[in-house]
Amino acid sequence: MADEGNIISDLKLGSEGNGEDNAPTAGIISQYVKDLSVENPNAPDSFQWQDAPQLDIQFNIGARSVGEEVHEVEVKIVATAKAQAGTAYVVDLAYCGLIGMRNLDDGQAHAFLYAEAPRILFPFARRIIADAVRDAGFAPLMLDPIDFNGLYMQQLAAQQDQPQGGEDAPTGNA
Repeated sequence: MADEGNIISDLKLGSEGNGEDNAPTAGIISQYVKDLSVENPNAPDSFQWQDAPQLDIQFNIGARSVGEEVHEVEVKIVATAKAQAGTAYVVDLAYCGLIGMRNLDDGQAHAFLYAEAPRILFPFARRIIADAVRDAGFAPLMLDPIDFNGLYMQQLAAQQDQPQGGEDAPTGNA
């Protein structure tokens, strides 16, 4: 019995000695489809078209604060397939994650919101796009992986090259 008391005392002493939690922390709290639109405007005619459609893939990253330590990151993807005869399909997805961050400096927080969080969310958004295109009656669209960190670094470099004339918009917002 005395030994158990010593273990509990040791645990309490160990936790009291740490003080306030001030270690930098960031992670995904949850993820979800915020908006999904699938258009197949020329069905069933589009299933008979012989020419290969031209794909246009657009993506955008946005982030906003939803609480003191919580942000929403949105990965927006619009995939459009057009053939000579018209539009085969359009898939418009807004895939989001709630991101918890504590004790990060502004640079670290910005990098996590616009590079790391999208990297984590993208595979899930990619699967949703593939399934939506397949459900529209076409072969699944498998998007290539995206180097979000590389794009983030390019945008930071481009912003540094621009003359400072006003407030900077967050990287990734169009």
